[in-house]
Amino acid sequence: EVQLQASGGGSVQAGGSLKLSCAASGFSFDGHAIGWFRQAPGKEREGVSCIGWSDGYTLYRDSVKDRFTIFIDNAKNTVYLQMNSLKPEDTATYYCAAGLWATLQAGDFGSWGQGTQVTVSS
Repeated sequence: EVQLQASGGGSVQAGGSLKLSCAASGFSFDGHAIGWFRQAPGKEREGVSCIGWSDGYTLYRDSVKDRFTIFIDNAKNTVYLQMNSLKPEDTATYYCAAGLWATLQAGDFGSWGQGTQVTVSS
């Protein structure tokens, strides 16, 4: 079974930063798209950002653009989400997922990792 490893979550104050990582075990991201999604308690899961591994094409949810940056490290087979200027509304469990097309639609991603908690206090 494909194992995706999300890490880097934590608790920060509003305006702070966190860097999330997503690495694959026994799987190469090459030829795939990697997305970051989040879900807050009682809320629907929503797409945050995604990137095409091969072409670098990126998408961002409007509420995070200019604050979050998604990027890859080919050598480490890892995708990152740099989150700056964090707001309380960013509080959620963040998940990474792999698919075949860069979209912000969770249903288009077939392989999911365990979530990492991000908590932003005001």
